[in-house]
Amino acid sequence: NAWRALRQASWAGAFYLCTTDILGPFNAPYAFRQNGYVPGTLLYVFMGAAAFYCGGLLWWLYVKLDSDRFPVKSYSDIAERVVGRAVRIFVTWLVFIHMIVNIATTSLGSAQSLVQVIQATSNGTLCFIVAIIIWILVGIVLNQIRTLKRYGWLASSAIWLNLLVVFLSVGFVAHSPPNYSAANAAYGISAAPVSRPAFASYPFFERINGVMNIVYAYGGATIFAQIIAEMRRPMDFLKAFSIAQALIFVVYVFYGLYVYSFQGQFTLPVAFQGVSHPSWQTVGNVLSLISGVIAGGLYGNIGLKILYVNLIEDFFHGPPLLSRRGRFAWTALVIAFWVVGFVIGASIPQIQTLSGMVGAVANMQFTYSFPTGFSFLYLVQLDATSADNPYLPGSPDRIDTWFQWSRWKRAVLLFKWFNFVLCLAALATAGLGIYGSGLSIRNAFKTSAATSFGCSAPV
Repeated sequence: NAWRALRQASWAGAFYLCTTDILGPFNAPYAFRQNGYVPGTLLYVFMGAAAFYCGGLLWWLYVKLDSDRFPVKSYSDIAERVVGRAVRIFVTWLVFIHMIVNIATTSLGSAQSLVQVIQATSNGTLCFIVAIIIWILVGIVLNQIRTLKRYGWLASSAIWLNLLVVFLSVGFVAHSPPNYSAANAAYGISAAPVSRPAFASYPFFERINGVMNIVYAYGGATIFAQIIAEMRRPMDFLKAFSIAQALIFVVYVFYGLYVYSFQGQFTLPVAFQGVSHPSWQTVGNVLSLISGVIAGGLYGNIGLKILYVNLIEDFFHGPPLLSRRGRFAWTALVIAFWVVGFVIGASIPQIQTLSGMVGAVANMQFTYSFPTGFSFLYLVQLDATSADNPYLPGSPDRIDTWFQWSRWKRAVLLFKWFNFVLCLAALATAGLGIYGSGLSIRNAFKTSAATSFGCSAPV
């Protein structure tokens, strides 16, 4: 009954939630910086098309597996129905870790914006770790909201704020030289003529980190099942997702190409912070602070809900989420969740490398590997049962077993292998991304001004 009470989101609300979750265009120019015009554009097109296809697979799996008696509430439920409980546990914890690291990256971005605002408005300074703590506290307050329905208007406002920052910074970068001091703090490079090659010549691991930032940009599939589960009409999700994906692709490619064309090698991981004019910089930072807090609250809501249902309710047999005692348990979880996010963000204070690692470890799996892999396994089982007799109580309904070739023949040969190949390709790319992002993190600590739990900001 509690989950039925939560099922109130409309398709418009789902559109806003999907767009808020995915629309983070401010690292798109950085991805072009790392790869160049041609590879960057091709990767955004290919990754966007693959993300759209895989999002459709997730919706299809949800529709096939959901029922009134056994409702699908999250990504983990899809994993359990298709593969088994062991995979459900793995996916549950991976989703939870993903949400924690997401709030760490949003806190880093907000902290960088806050530091720049203080520097521009008062010529003062703020210890970077204090700036992170401030936004952790804001997230704790915002995450007292327990249902996604109440995030609907917040999510819609975050979309318009992000688009406003995009359009404003497009005008700003055209009339402002790059922020050379911030680029020096981030990359250790000095002022020079702007260079914007069609094919970047950075070390291989840095280009891979740029690719993982593209993967991170399309990494909203983690919460798709959760959004569908809270919709009044789950079949409408495909409409909401299609519109959201089209908007996101256009904004990413346009914004990335435009900013990279003006700033080249000085393009920052949070692109609008590369404006050198202090007042223009402040406008983008203030608007981004608001939308970043909303996005962090959304990630926290999803991650906390997954942890609450699987840990408090299922494992410890605690109170239901919407009960009075559930409110106290929820509040305690919120505090613990954001404290862990603070530790992660303060330990790796370079947002571009942290985003790349998240893209490789989690986003590649939730957006590409899992949808294709689960679809493959589901259809293998479905095709294998196609020759079985209709179910009748007390009578055998299977004409063969998994120990016989005839069943495997139906399962394997009737299936289109495209999903299987795409799943293997995604897993291989994820492994390459983990390697490249790990080297990028090591290199960033050598060149960036920011250090673990330190006061120096990376901009």
